[in-house]
Amino acid sequence: MRIGVIGNITKASLPDAVEMLIKLGGKYDLDFFLHNDLYKPLKKKLGDVISREQFLDSAELVRESDILVAFGGDGTILTAARMVGRAEIPILGINLGKLGFLAEVSLEELEPFIHDVITDQHVIEERAQLRVSFEKDKLEMCALNDIVIDKSSSSRVIHISVYVNDDYLVSYPGDGIIISTPTGSTGYALAAGGPIVAPTTDVVVIQPISPHSLSARTVIVPDTSMIRIVVGHLSQEARVTADGQQETIFAPPMNIFIQKSDYKIKLIKRKDRTYYDVLRAKLLWGSDIRLVKGTKE
Repeated sequence: MRIGVIGNITKASLPDAVEMLIKLGGKYDLDFFLHNDLYKPLKKKLGDVISREQFLDSAELVRESDILVAFGGDGTILTAARMVGRAEIPILGINLGKLGFLAEVSLEELEPFIHDVITDQHVIEERAQLRVSFEKDKLEMCALNDIVIDKSSSSRVIHISVYVNDDYLVSYPGDGIIISTPTGSTGYALAAGGPIVAPTTDVVVIQPISPHSLSARTVIVPDTSMIRIVVGHLSQEARVTADGQQETIFAPPMNIFIQKSDYKIKLIKRKDRTYYDVLRAKLLWGSDIRLVKGTKE
């Protein structure tokens, strides 16, 4: 099996984590390719076991790999999803952070889970993405978590109108709007007051950000919907961000179109852990927070 590796180079534990994976190569007959960004952080640690030729750019890494291992947190998996794109190579997230809903495998679980992957004792979950396009621009962006339209650095509100399949939904002034996949429902949308949605549900969440209106509320629509966001001419400037990693700033008025992408992202998951197990673990449901390490009464 050929394994591509990317990672969050700001994590101090990254070199040791990648070394742990590489050492499994001989035991499980694995070949490794690493992203070029990892060469400088890892060359001192892995110089004797990994050659320079095994470090590839994004396109080559995807082309040469059967699966992509992402060391870091959810942000690293979002980067991996954008890198994989239409190739639909399965992504395995190894969590080097704290709160992560996508990267659910810890370093301690790495070897047994790699064994599960090799012996086909794992689950592949397909997650829907969103695609955003613009009325006056050929630019397109995709997001596994969410598309956010906000007021950028302006101190003033922006004026938003929302249409679903050309049916008028609502208008309001506010800080912006989040269009979220079920996968992204535990991210910014949740912080803005939205619901938690099981990740394989065929819906899209429309979540206003600080609306100056009592009538603007969360709406959940079928993921077959075409959502059109109109940013009105009274707004000074606005920004569109995909997964918090790609952005563009524009001068209103502007029509922005958001719909489900025509391909999905594949995530490698454990057979013995459900989404609801992850929710309870990450959100501490059922736990007495007074007993959680680091909290005070």
